[in-house]
This record gives sequence, C-alpha cells and structure tokens, in this order.
Amino acid sequence: MLDTRDRAASVSARSPERISRTHTRDPHSGFTSQSTVRSAGSLEDFLHHTCFDTADPAALGDVFHALIERGYDRLPCVPLPGRGHTLARWRALATVAACDLSLVKLFEGHTDALAILAELHGPTPSVGSRWGVWAAEPPDARVQASKGASGADDAAQLTLNGTKAWCSGAGAVSHALVTAWLDGEPVLATVAMDQASISIDTSKWQAVGMQATASADVTFNRTSATLVGGAHAYVRRPGFWHGGAGIAACWYGAASHIARTLRDASMQRADGHRLAHLGAVDVALAGAAAVLRETAAHIDANPQADAQPEAMRVRLVVEDAAIEVMAHATRTLGAAPLCRDARFARALADLPVFLRQSHAERDLAALGELIVKAGPGSVAGGAPWTL
Repeated sequence: MLDTRDRAASVSARSPERISRTHTRDPHSGFTSQSTVRSAGSLEDFLHHTCFDTADPAALGDVFHALIERGYDRLPCVPLPGRGHTLARWRALATVAACDLSLVKLFEGHTDALAILAELHGPTPSVGSRWGVWAAEPPDARVQASKGASGADDAAQLTLNGTKAWCSGAGAVSHALVTAWLDGEPVLATVAMDQASISIDTSKWQAVGMQATASADVTFNRTSATLVGGAHAYVRRPGFWHGGAGIAACWYGAASHIARTLRDASMQRADGHRLAHLGAVDVALAGAAAVLRETAAHIDANPQADAQPEAMRVRLVVEDAAIEVMAHATRTLGAAPLCRDARFARALADLPVFLRQSHAERDLAALGELIVKAGPGSVAGGAPWTL
C-alpha cells in the first residue's frame, strides 16, 4: 500500500551530517548509486528528523541537497519507473510530499531527470549532482538551440539562447534538462547551471502556495548544452507518461497528510459530523490508492506501451480525491488548524497550486477522446469497465 507517516517541520534547516558512502554501478540504469554507510535509516526517518523553514528557498535547497547526498534519490529508495518497482518509486515520492510539497517538487523533478537520462541514454549524472526538468513551452518563452562547433565529435554540442519560464528550483539545482527548438523541432538538452551565461529571475514568482520552489525565468545567452536523444524524443518515449503518472503520487502524499490531521483530531474528539467527514476522506483516499497501485502494476507489466490513458486516468482520480480531502478536512476542522498548525496550513496552501499541473476539464476531454478512439470494444487501457 501507499503509506506515509507524520513528519515534523519547524524553522531552521539543519546542516547535513557528515556521512560515509560507497559507490556502486547499477547494471540496470548505468547510474552510480550510493549505499549509505552511516545509520541514516529510512527516508521516513530522515524526513522526520529534518526541520526546515518551509517558506525559505535556501532552506528547501539545503534539504533537497541532503536527500541527494544521502542517496535517497536512487536505488533502493527510488527505483526507475517501468523496471518492476514503480510502486516503490511512487511511495517514496508520496513520502516526501507528505513532508512538504515544495520539497517534493524539486525531488520529483530531480528523480524524473535521472529516469529520462537513463531512458534516452544521456550522459551519466555525477554523484551528488542536482537536476531539474524544465519543459514548459509558453509561446512567449521558448529557448532556441543551435549546433555548436563543427565536426563529428561535436555533433551533440548545442548553444542555447532565450528564456525558459516556470523553472522550479532554479537556484538549487546544479544541472537541468531543458526543452529547446533546433531547426524548428523540439529537442532536449542538458545544461550545467554554473555557467556565467545563465541568469535567473525570480521576480515574477509571487506565489503563496509552493512559495519556496522559487520558480524562475532562466535566460540563456550563448550557453553551452548537450543534446539528449533526437527531435521529439522527450515526449515520444514511453517514460513520458510514467513520469506524468508519478506526479499523482505526490498529490496523494500531500492529501494523506491532510487526512491524518483530520484522523488525529477525530481520535481526540469524535462526533457524528466529524466521523462522517473522516469516512468520506477514507473512501476517497482508498480509491485513489487502488488506482495508483493498479497503474504502477500496468506500467511494470507493459514498460514500452503508451501509458497515456492510464496516466491521465490516475492523475484525474487522485486530483478529485485530493480536492475532496481538502474540502472535508477544512469543513470539519474549521479555521483553527489553518491558523495554528503550520504544516497543515502550508499543505492547504501548496496543494491547490500543485494540482494545477492537471489541466482539469481539458484532461478529462483528452481522456474521453482516447476512449472514443479505442472503439466500442474496449476502454483505453483495458476492457470496457469490467471487473
């Protein structure tokens, strides 16, 4: 089952403890994985004992960095999707989300970058590097790519110019995967963020929810980059929808934390109305968890198949469940926890913003279109609504 535990989040980020690691090569992904030698414990233990100011981008970056330094971003904590352990991957994302949604925004982007690089046979990330994936394509903020120096050895070298919008954690990552346009076609490139030709502007980020992600406009001015895969490779790979479905696990983790606040309050004082709200929350989360498990199993059984219907379905199911959880929790608990429980209030501010990675009715319409195209004999992804 998807399971997360209560976390503590306070004010100041703790400096990372000194640890010793051994490095081994993962034959499945090609990445160098980290085995933590000290008794760091589980991801849950680390998050439980880590306190930080959830509104401070610098503190968030410190915790994000610490997660990677301790190897919580790779095997065995976060397996690659479609390799037989997708549910374990999503459990880890849900666990981080239950701690803090801005933190999981950075963590999910980093782990998604590792999965993309593995799938497209990109360069091997160095141990401890911190990655983002910046793929938003608004018409007024597109990055243009041009070929670098001539010669066969430089075929993958690009130069980037332009501004990329909606770059979460731009000040916290060491590298990024960036979508750009090369000869009129979309491509994906890796960029090292320590180049003087890169500028970061967070002035447009006025969000209250997801505030600490400090999502920025990042401008590239003749910035060196490396091509990953061919044109359209980013969106046409099977893993594109595996990653999209994983976002739903983040939403689920945050909703489960909100639900636990209601459960704990009900254990302190229960009445008929509160218990009814708690029952409704349980039904919503149980249904969402079932679809997450089913989708993870489908991806593992069909890793090369187009998982768009399954990904859209699970995102929409979990989105509805999260909205229902927020409504029931706030209706029954009233204003007190919103004003006096910092973690609860933060989750209620962050989650509606994060949920807008869904396109709401547009996604519902797109799923309906897939069902129609699949024909009368089946629903996309399976038999027509049979058990």
